[in-house]
Amino acid sequence: MFIADGVRKRWLVTGVAGFIGSNLLEALLKTEQAVTGVDDFSTGHRRNLDQVEAAVSAEQWQRFRFMNGDICDPVTCHTACAGVDFVLHQAALGSVPRSLENPIASHASNVTGFLNLLVAARDAGVKRFIYASSSAVYGDSPTLPKSEEKTGRCLSPYAATKVANELYASVSPAVMGSPVSAYATSTYLVRDKIQTDRMQRSFQNGSQQ
Repeated sequence: MFIADGVRKRWLVTGVAGFIGSNLLEALLKTEQAVTGVDDFSTGHRRNLDQVEAAVSAEQWQRFRFMNGDICDPVTCHTACAGVDFVLHQAALGSVPRSLENPIASHASNVTGFLNLLVAARDAGVKRFIYASSSAVYGDSPTLPKSEEKTGRCLSPYAATKVANELYASVSPAVMGSPVSAYATSTYLVRDKIQTDRMQRSFQNGSQQ
């Protein structure tokens, strides 16, 4: 995916200390890419970064630049996007119960943070912006299999924030001037070497598995 002939690019991974973010980091470093990572450890864990450091070579680890920061801060987003070719946006406050308890915090991270990063990516001339969506956007639609053309009502503030991301992405040509793509995925409680190897192969051969 976006890697051809061993050409090195600079990638920004937000939420890099989370499960998905840290696996992306490992896969990218093992394909000799340069990575900037942002996390404020609100839901991510430093141990995930330690595991990546142990899994890659010292030379590969040197190509990783970490920023301890919050995407709710526009300055952090602009600093992180400087010199970046591709953005992989994983940072978010997940959890439906959390969003019910504190919808303002969920909105700030998932909507305001998303827009901050989208604008920063535009200003930095980023080539592609890819973000993590959620099955929550399908709402209460009973349709199976799920279809992007058939969605129901949102069932939580968290779902509403992810729908807002979809709306901003839909107007991305006007906001950003370059493609914005979404993907939905399952997450796991621990980092998994098999999953990391699968991601690495996906980057290398240009496919998604």
